[in-house]
Amino acid sequence: MTITERSAPARSGLLPHGPGFWIIAAAFLTAMAFSTVPTPIYAIYQQRDGFPTIVVTVIFAVYAVGVMLSLYLAGHVSDWLGRRRVILAALALNLLAAILFLAWDGLAGLLVARFVNGLGIGIITATATAHLSELGAETGRSGVRSQIVSTFANLGGLSLGALIAGVLVTTAPAPTTTPYVVFALLLAVEIVLVALVPETVEHREERPAYSPQRVAVPAASRGAYLAAAAGAFAAFAVFGTFTGLSSTFLVGLLGEHSHLLAGAAPFIVFMAASLAQIATVRMPIRAQMILAIVAAVAGLALISAGAVAASLALFLLGGGAAGAGVGILFRSALGTAGSLAAPEKRGEALAGIFLIGYAGMTFPPLLTAGALTVWPIVPVLVGLSAAVAVLVVVAGSRLLRG
Repeated sequence: MTITERSAPARSGLLPHGPGFWIIAAAFLTAMAFSTVPTPIYAIYQQRDGFPTIVVTVIFAVYAVGVMLSLYLAGHVSDWLGRRRVILAALALNLLAAILFLAWDGLAGLLVARFVNGLGIGIITATATAHLSELGAETGRSGVRSQIVSTFANLGGLSLGALIAGVLVTTAPAPTTTPYVVFALLLAVEIVLVALVPETVEHREERPAYSPQRVAVPAASRGAYLAAAAGAFAAFAVFGTFTGLSSTFLVGLLGEHSHLLAGAAPFIVFMAASLAQIATVRMPIRAQMILAIVAAVAGLALISAGAVAASLALFLLGGGAAGAGVGILFRSALGTAGSLAAPEKRGEALAGIFLIGYAGMTFPPLLTAGALTVWPIVPVLVGLSAAVAVLVVVAGSRLLRG
């Protein structure tokens, strides 16, 4: 994944840079929101088709694999193809995923749709972040403001998608189709609007030969880089577990069958992460890291207490605190990795952090789902929380020393 260090000369578009900034922000938010739409619907699929919990987790893991693959293969191509063109391709992939969800809702279709969805998200994550930074610079917006908007579009979108889907599943007809129809329409409208947004990458007469995105680990500071990677892994393990398994925990542990609640649980985690990142952006780095460690460990302890006491309030409160902590931790991990690398290697260093982060979104939920086939839900959830808490403390302490 490559984010350019400076804005290239902008080419004229049908819309000014100011409206273009907000259109890209809205498109980014919608795409990220769409990626969590299936979360409250998983329980319906599971009940309808009778597949076990681990299959639900595999469906989710396929999405993360799609994200990692597209990050590796296409996260950097907007540097020469242009931001607008690549964002349009990402939105088109997400629209295709919505159509697949509607037209092919068997297990094979769900796997294919989630994989295509992951491909689109991996492409748009880096490209939209870079486009917002460059459009913001063209309109005189500070880098901090563009970063805040990008952060909210990313994590805020993830939170809103689960909540909106939960509301639609609960109140609208055809719960397995209505959310996808709504987002398919939104994505189609935004494809038209994004086509009008100014380009910010200068056209190249000769394009460089394609090669996959390199992933580089700075040799001189390998320890700090690995600590940042561990922090990203821990953060995404929390995000992935709540997105892929929240319905399983709510039903199996607390006896809660509400689809709205199944959407609200990941909403709380992702929104807490987003708001915590925004609220602490101007805090000293040391204070940020201490707050991240304390909030994440306290939240994971509350989740464990909620499991033992079968308390919904403790489970959700712990999710919010853990989300806030790992949200700050992940931003610090990105900042650390970027600062360790030379400018010309920064994209490669960040690519490694994102890839390891999405590995955290894939493997811990899969291992947890597998453990649930052998052991009861309470010790599995307590063990997962303890393992992630140790990882947060180790990674956070190492980053704090650095």
